[in-house]
Parts: sequence; C-alpha cells; structure tokens
Amino acid sequence: VALGWACWKMYLGRPETAFLRCQALGILGRSLRLPRPEEALPVLEANLALTRRYWSHDREVILTAQSTLANCYASLERDDEALVLLRANYASWVTFRGTANESTIASALNLCVGLNVIGHLDEAVTLLRSTLKEAQRVLGFGNASTLKVVGFLATTIISDRSSSSFEEILEVGALVNEHFDTVRRIFGVGHPLTQQFSTLSGDILAKLKTFPESAGH
Repeated sequence: VALGWACWKMYLGRPETAFLRCQALGILGRSLRLPRPEEALPVLEANLALTRRYWSHDREVILTAQSTLANCYASLERDDEALVLLRANYASWVTFRGTANESTIASALNLCVGLNVIGHLDEAVTLLRSTLKEAQRVLGFGNASTLKVVGFLATTIISDRSSSSFEEILEVGALVNEHFDTVRRIFGVGHPLTQQFSTLSGDILAKLKTFPESAGH
C-alpha cells in the first residue's frame, strides 16, 4: 500500500491525459484492493473512467482496468455489479481475440467464478465445458489454465447444483482422475492445484454416494 501511495504521489502533478498518471492511479487501486477494498473502489472507478476517456483505443488496458474493478466489487460482495463487468470483459475478449486465446480462456474462468457466486450454476457449467475444449486444444492438457478449468468445472458440478445427475458427476470424476496424475507430475504433491484435485476426488466420491445408482458401481 505504501508503494502504491508513493507511486501515485510521484505522478499526481501530471495532467490527467498522461498515461503514467493513469497507470499510477491503477497501481494505487490494486495495492488497496485486498487490504482496504472500500478505499480502493473509488480509485479503481476513477482509473477505469480515465482509461475509457483517453485510451479507448487500447482494449487490453481497458479490459485490465475492468477486471480489477470487478474483483473489487466481488471483494465488497457487490456480486451483481461484478458480474456485469465480468460479462462485458469476456464478450470483449471473444470479439478482440476469439475463443481460442489464453486471455479469453482466463476471462471465461473469471466469469464462471462470478456466475458461481451469484448461483447461475448451469450457465457456468455450459461455459466451462466449451472453455475446456478450447483450452485443451489451444493450451494443451497439461497447461495450468486448462487444469484450473477442469477443477472449477468439477467443483461447480458437485456443488449445490440441483440439475447435476449421477452420470454427469461420474463423468467429471473420470475427468479429474484423468488429469490428477498430470497435475501431480507437473506441479508436485505440495502444489495448491494438486491438493485441490486430491480434495475433489474425495468430494466427488462422497457426492456419488448420495445417489441410489451408486449401489451398482
């Protein structure tokens, strides 16, 4: 936070059309977001407004500012407002780079997190399935982003989603098990992603046992 304030004070005297001043404002907002999101919010809103006003031609800068503001809204449990920005970001990345792009895939995953929080689980599952196909094709099966999509797809399906069927949970369990060795080999047993997959394997088995069909498996 101290570095964020120092950066902002250094460029505060520049005209608002100066890109370094706008960058410094964004750095200050990001440094405040986790420890003091209430203070970060007006800073990040001002940063996004300035970015849209003077750098509307730079899509990536705008999308970064929108994503940071969405994260701040989420920290403040203003989930509907966060979701609006997450949807806008994903739509912009699709238009800008297409679905077969690592930034688009990351944006899709962020949107699915927002959908999950708000309870739109079926929409999240649909998007995660299509995103997983693109991630496997573009990034490969062992890429960290691909594995995060697998993990979050499984997490969403075994959550309180009422439409999840026994067959669907069985399918996602096989998907997690298929990728578990890859995660362990690439990242090691102590990595958070490896631990997530280990936990998911147990949670999936527990979820399957709640179905009458589990007696035959």
